Amino acid sequence: MKYENIVKGKFIERPNRFVAFVEIGGKRTMVHVKNTGRCKELLVPGAEVYLQHAPSSKRKTDYSMISVKKGELFINIDSQAPNHVVYEAILSEKIHMFKKPDLLKKEVAYGTSRFDLYFESYPHKGFIEVKGVTLEENGTAMFPDAPTNRGTRHVLEIMDAVKAGYQGFIIFLIQMKGVHSFIPNNITDPAFSEALKQASENNVKILSYDCNVSEDSIEISESVSISF
Repeated sequence: MKYENIVKGKFIERPNRFVAFVEIGGKRTMVHVKNTGRCKELLVPGAEVYLQHAPSSKRKTDYSMISVKKGELFINIDSQAPNHVVYEAILSEKIHMFKKPDLLKKEVAYGTSRFDLYFESYPHKGFIEVKGVTLEENGTAMFPDAPTNRGTRHVLEIMDAVKAGYQGFIIFLIQMKGVHSFIPNNITDPAFSEALKQASENNVKILSYDCNVSEDSIEISESVSISF
């Protein structure tokens, strides 16, 4: 996935989930943050950030924050990117459990949830839920970075779908390179962690992949080990 019109800035502050102030070319500028998660360990004063310049009469800001540099590591924080990256990776057979399906659709409802992807590969049908991961500590990636009742509901409902005869996958897309493992963040959200463990014990396939990330691109890379 490639972004156009990328500029560099310096993070100043984030007054709410949706906007931040960034120094761009020596000027304090309000920008849109394409991630409603906390990202507190990333968005610290002085952090080097990369923004997409996309002015429009329909937008309050001319810039959207795409990635953050943590040390020498680029971390993509665009919460819309993981679904697109996984969708393209499945079609190009870059995820080891998938050959190109007969049908692949985005945003399909089941129960009270709307799963990110639905696929058909005769004789199988199934759902895929994608979770973007931006939290990393000492080489371990974790999800979530804030409590997520919605995420827990997705896990429980995809488990119900499997019991009803569908295949079910949860894919954690780590929006960076350089991690050695993935774990659910039990300290931040024990309910999500327990639901994920139950799902893994009830035939829901849990996968994790890291990504190659630059200031203006993100692409899926390699499978990452998962521990519960």
